[in-house]
Amino acid sequence: MSQHELAKIYDPQAVEPAINEQWLSSDAFRPKADGDDAYCIVIPPPNVTGSLHMGHAFTFTIQDMLIRWQRMKGKSVLWQPGTDHAGIATQMVVERILDKEGVHRRDLGRERFLDRVWEWKEESGGTIVSQLKRLGASCDWSRERFTLDEGLSDAVREVFVRLYEEGLIYRGKRLVNWDPVLETAVSDLEVEHEEEQGHFWHIQYPHADDPSKHVIVATTRPETMLGDGAVAVHPSDERYKDLIGKQLILPLCNRTIPVIADEYVDPEFGTGCVKITPAHDFNDYDVGKRHNLPLLNIFTNRAHIAEEDFIPEQYHGLDRYEARERMVADLEAEGLLYKIEDHQHKVGRGDRSHAVIEPYLTDQWYVDIKPLAEPAIKAVEDGDIKFVPQHWEKTYFEWMRNIQDWCISRQLWWGHRIPAWYCSDCDHISVSRETVECCGGCGSKNIRQDEDVLDTWFSSGLWPFSTLGWPEKTKEMEDFYSTNVLVTGFDIIFFWVARMIMMGMKFTGKVPFKDIYIHALIRDAQGQKMSKSKGNVIDPLAIIADFGADALRFTLAHMATPGRDVKLDIKRIESNRNFMNKIWNAARFVFMNRGDAKPDASIEPTLDVNRWILSELDACAVDVEKALTDYRFNEAAGTLYNFIWGSYCDWYVEAAKVALYGDDEAAKAETQVVMLTALDGWLRLLHPICPFITETLFQELHGADARLVTDDWTQSYATDAQAVSRINRVMDVVSAIRSVRGEMNVAPGKRIDAIIACGPEVQADLLAEKKLLMSLARLESVAWQDADTEVDGAAVAPLVGAKVYLPLAGLINVDEETARLNKNIARLNKDITMNEGKLANPKFCGSAPEAVVAKVRSDLEEAKAKREEMSAAIKRLSTL
Repeated sequence: MSQHELAKIYDPQAVEPAINEQWLSSDAFRPKADGDDAYCIVIPPPNVTGSLHMGHAFTFTIQDMLIRWQRMKGKSVLWQPGTDHAGIATQMVVERILDKEGVHRRDLGRERFLDRVWEWKEESGGTIVSQLKRLGASCDWSRERFTLDEGLSDAVREVFVRLYEEGLIYRGKRLVNWDPVLETAVSDLEVEHEEEQGHFWHIQYPHADDPSKHVIVATTRPETMLGDGAVAVHPSDERYKDLIGKQLILPLCNRTIPVIADEYVDPEFGTGCVKITPAHDFNDYDVGKRHNLPLLNIFTNRAHIAEEDFIPEQYHGLDRYEARERMVADLEAEGLLYKIEDHQHKVGRGDRSHAVIEPYLTDQWYVDIKPLAEPAIKAVEDGDIKFVPQHWEKTYFEWMRNIQDWCISRQLWWGHRIPAWYCSDCDHISVSRETVECCGGCGSKNIRQDEDVLDTWFSSGLWPFSTLGWPEKTKEMEDFYSTNVLVTGFDIIFFWVARMIMMGMKFTGKVPFKDIYIHALIRDAQGQKMSKSKGNVIDPLAIIADFGADALRFTLAHMATPGRDVKLDIKRIESNRNFMNKIWNAARFVFMNRGDAKPDASIEPTLDVNRWILSELDACAVDVEKALTDYRFNEAAGTLYNFIWGSYCDWYVEAAKVALYGDDEAAKAETQVVMLTALDGWLRLLHPICPFITETLFQELHGADARLVTDDWTQSYATDAQAVSRINRVMDVVSAIRSVRGEMNVAPGKRIDAIIACGPEVQADLLAEKKLLMSLARLESVAWQDADTEVDGAAVAPLVGAKVYLPLAGLINVDEETARLNKNIARLNKDITMNEGKLANPKFCGSAPEAVVAKVRSDLEEAKAKREEMSAAIKRLSTL
């Protein structure tokens, strides 16, 4: 598109893909070799299973704003992209595909199954990357990484081996959260606890020495009694003091268990007797360790009853809930079921499979995490890493200071396989960076590699440095590590953020990032969490198709306030699509009236309105810079919206017409340059948020070879406080006249007379801009009166330092004008009451800053003055 031929209608579907292709086919997103300084963000790697959702759109828009801003500031910028293999999530997707084919992964075997996963990854894994590109994410896509890439896998092995050699990785048999559907351990963070309706089964445990006596134990999981190791009572519970140390008959199982005393028991809850099942409850596990109780595992990997000698044969192989029904029936038949009560309690379910999680005793690999946590805590305490907003530090500290050893093994096939080999001829475990050929203990070749893979968060915890080439000493590591900021949600502070800090400090000696910006969660317009079941999911790709990426990005930026929840309403996106239209139409007018002019940031114009717009642009640039520096993206967007829509489009473009359509050629030429200069300036400021429309208009402004994406951020412009003051006075008067005209239904194009009562200083300012004033306010004439003059038979608009009278006799309905003034008086009365209440409150006056209190006093006095003037105006109207 050549200059002066901008399309009449803004069509993002025509503009955005073309600009995107232009960027992607160039090296625009790669770091500058001659950059002033380095700036780096690593992308939180989305799962290869995924497609772009609104949470992604939000976090990647924020990151892209920072990246584009810093790139324009002349820095050597790297936004490191990549995706996560997402162990459990990806394996689940492929297993579901196989289920539809009637095939189980175990039918295929490990190697063939992994081939299928890689095939699926190649077909579908790039979906979200292409969608991110459509959003405008300016990552250096030539450096895209995947957590199972060869280089990243080398880093994973290096870390595992080093930690093992230092004794910080170990293998042990402990209780874990077990998902019987996925058949793997999952972390505490992957278990969702929700209230569910269940039952309390009260069961009689007979005394071994006198079966006619019994104690009653209540449980929500009667099937686990098969693994009971004891019944516990509180040591000070007088009811059971004589029972401590005696034996009880475990119902249905034909074995005895002891009564033990432990302070874990709450004597006020239930009967005060608690069954202890050390292999199937985390609290019971601790009690069992204290009392040396046996660890009896009653389940298989799929939560069926194991075929063990201590379990009655009739329950072997039953599903846990089928076993529950059978056992409850048998207890009732034997007269040992005392009663059943309804009971609401929290049940833990896997966040992916939604299966009820079982505490399960297995051999797993663990990281002794506290030695890694201590320096990570100190880094935040000392300010080497800062959370934004700062209150998230408390959440981080609470978890880190109470951190438990990290179970890093998962019973999956997709992922980084644990680099450990077991010898069948001795007990030695060989851990190595390379594939082991023989046992490191006895030399036997009768060895097998561990079947398990590492928790996905183990590899993603290395992401900030593994993507830059570690453990090799690369130029990227030297230039870009530590990275500058991490942008993420609060829901993965424990999963990912904390682990990156611990791993980064351990293996590089540096923090992985200096700032952590925790963004809000996206909810629907009513504040509800988006979910497919609720039918309230807003698809960002559908939004982009309807309104364009820029409209979506601007909406998300404008809503990025510190806090947890962002209520996203489609109407706001529609409104910002209108903002894009406004920008396009204003630019189209500018290009149609540019003549041969070019932007010139060094210009020092003579006309007040031109000096005003450059002063406002300069102030806007300062405010936007500060907002981005402080991660206040909503303020940056709000400042730009007010300047572009308000100052430039609504006021300046209209004001410029006075010179553009006038006879003064010098004024016209100056205005053309300033009009283009201001457009150039705000296109630069808006580019990080709305890259597509700004790039398109920038190229229209500077020529087809221009590239805003790699151009300069902003410049300083000539400022003039007096010009700003004069033009602001004109705008106040024009706004007041427009307001009265609108409310009184005076046709917008009809020229009217005005009388302005003001002091000499205000009059001088307005007289200097009389031509502009009359044009913008559509005035036939303007007359001047002293400040204390009152004009009968006219509508009045009271302003600070002036009153504007509009003699509208014959043009207005007196009753409607009276009603308007009464409505405004009622509004003022509310403001007056509110401010009088504040000033009457000693706590407010004593604790609020003096400037705030002074502002309230000033607002109160101004409101009272306006009320008096409006009351007087009503009296005057009665004379019309």
